Amino acid sequence: MVRSDARENRARILVAAREAFTEDGATSMNQVAQRAGVGAGTLYRNFPTREALVLAVYQDEVERIVGTVPGLLAELPPLEALRHWTIGLVEAMRRKHGLGDALGPTAHQAITEQTYGPVVAAITDLFDAGKQDGSIRDDADAGVFLQLTGALWRAATSPTDRAPRMLDLILDGLRTQPQR
Repeated sequence: MVRSDARENRARILVAAREAFTEDGATSMNQVAQRAGVGAGTLYRNFPTREALVLAVYQDEVERIVGTVPGLLAELPPLEALRHWTIGLVEAMRRKHGLGDALGPTAHQAITEQTYGPVVAAITDLFDAGKQDGSIRDDADAGVFLQLTGALWRAATSPTDRAPRMLDLILDGLRTQPQR
């Protein structure tokens, strides 16, 4: 059983690393330890390499995003839940861009392999709820939707943020009866 202070240290490290890598992908492990308020030994006990830390930060972010689906579906109609969830995903993708600067090509592949399935499963849950209530087309594909969200985060970083309009168009394409 992991001690509560060890869990708290790990959580603080992940928060500090997420913030630091988002600001500057070249942040050192020592800078992360200082920011988290832990010693270097504590950091390296939890994350033996920089790559392990970046991967853990990314995995933590994906788990957080995926974990919001049941609550959104309990509170909102499926199409609105999908909108809110996608906005959160796009924000996370923007933050992830800073994390990506901290990784090499092999780690990028590992991230994709670890996170693609859970993200597509979350989208599928949202789609299934919408298909069940008749708001989302039966042929909607979670993998295609995920690819389209990649364009959203890139659009959101431009001076004229086109992401909200692009999301409207994507969601309109999912509807059984497109809005006019």
